[in-house]
Amino acid sequence: MTTANANIANEPAVVTGVQLMQGIGVRPAVGFWADAWSTVIKRPTAVAALAWLGVIAFLAVFAPMLASGHPLWMTLKAADGSSSSFSPLWRALTGLDLVLLTGVPLATAYTLAIPIGSRGSRLRTAFGALVVAVLVVALAQIAQNYLTGLADDAAGRARTVAAQAARAGTEAPAFITPFVRTPGAGSVVALVTAAIVLLGVLAVPIGKLQTRAVVAIFACVLGAWAVQARFIKPLERFDYLERERAGLVTSATYTLVPWSPLQRDSGRERQPPGTLFGTAQNLTDTSTPGYGFAFLLGTDVFGQDVLSQLMHASRLAISIGVVSTGIALIIGVTLGALMGYFGGWVDLLLMRIVEVFMAVPVLFLLIVAVAVLPEEARTTYVMMAIIGCFTWTGMARFTRAEFMKLRNQDFVQAAQATGLPLWSILFRHMLPNGVAPVLVDTSFAIAAAISVEATLSYLGLGPADSASWGKLLSSAVSSEGQFKWWLAVFPGGAIFLTVLAYNLLGEALRDAIDPKLKKARV
Repeated sequence: MTTANANIANEPAVVTGVQLMQGIGVRPAVGFWADAWSTVIKRPTAVAALAWLGVIAFLAVFAPMLASGHPLWMTLKAADGSSSSFSPLWRALTGLDLVLLTGVPLATAYTLAIPIGSRGSRLRTAFGALVVAVLVVALAQIAQNYLTGLADDAAGRARTVAAQAARAGTEAPAFITPFVRTPGAGSVVALVTAAIVLLGVLAVPIGKLQTRAVVAIFACVLGAWAVQARFIKPLERFDYLERERAGLVTSATYTLVPWSPLQRDSGRERQPPGTLFGTAQNLTDTSTPGYGFAFLLGTDVFGQDVLSQLMHASRLAISIGVVSTGIALIIGVTLGALMGYFGGWVDLLLMRIVEVFMAVPVLFLLIVAVAVLPEEARTTYVMMAIIGCFTWTGMARFTRAEFMKLRNQDFVQAAQATGLPLWSILFRHMLPNGVAPVLVDTSFAIAAAISVEATLSYLGLGPADSASWGKLLSSAVSSEGQFKWWLAVFPGGAIFLTVLAYNLLGEALRDAIDPKLKKARV
């Protein structure tokens, strides 16, 4: 027990005025957020919610290293008798995997071990750098999808012209190789996206320019390296067990769950939990490589491992919830701050815009967007943008109400009298005093975004190339009407627990910062 805690524990329950003057019974002042956090973690439900969300966050980052059909390390045997060793899993990682697997440990080490400033400031810096690096990868992924679409269209036109020229007996014109297929395409896209993100971060007037520059440069270098290394992802092949049986692979070390989420095999569809790979494949020799690999939570209609999909779908759930809510938070807080600070015709005009967006049903809008957009545009980033751009109205109204209460406060008038710029008055002085209700609404908004994504995936309208809890849940009942309980219980339980955890956390935070409830506790 520390000295401060010991002194508090030994203090008398009742003290006199003389004792207070002597320092007996006087406790150090605690900040608003520190007091709110200490109140939150006293609730067992909030602690359980944080523990579950911590597990989901861990799986979102490290699922590619824990569940993959690619071996961690493999030794190949050549025809001349020589051998070579490498990591197929490392080669199969995407740019986002590289950023998370390298950035999260670096950010954690910087926050905990580097004695520069307070731990809170180091945590904000590390989190900002990680967000910037992920933003570089996301923009590069969007550019890659667009360029790939152009390249495919150009290749299709080239084949059409060549076929027409062959039928006419003439020579087809030469086509330049599409840019996306060239070896330097990844480097060019990485540099361009990193430069755009760097300029955007430097233009945001938050914090010191030197700190933003150092953080942005480091993050952009990390993101550009990941984009350049994994710009063109190779086709995934899961024939390692077959190559082991043929004697082409001397040894292979697999992950804890030796199955990738999109690793399909129609011969092992809808296998119950605990089924061995050898049993599903009707193998008789128990010494066959991979015979003892188990499908711990069974398989789905395509023969894909359920546990691997649950683990990898954690990233989609976390990203959809956090990123879309972050977009909504930026839009809602900005417009709400303008409405509450200026009032008058500004409030009247922007409130009409809020009402227009409130009238738009987000789920139906997503269904229409998915039906209209081409398949290559049905990505996680598009869903994040749509959800974020149409769910900010509640945050705008909360911010508007808080800023209307704060705009006549003495500290706001003092900031106006000293000639501070508008953004400094709004976001540096007023926002910290009025952000509490918005943070509570943010927790509920993340849960709502996860529910919307699960609904879309259940209807078959989610991202086509990503594992999803909703997509897994939709396969519980086959076209013949057969119900498989493990395909409903496990993904349904993951959705239920995650949404419940965010709601419990939001409820605990609301109770901690509500002044009426705080007075009742006192």
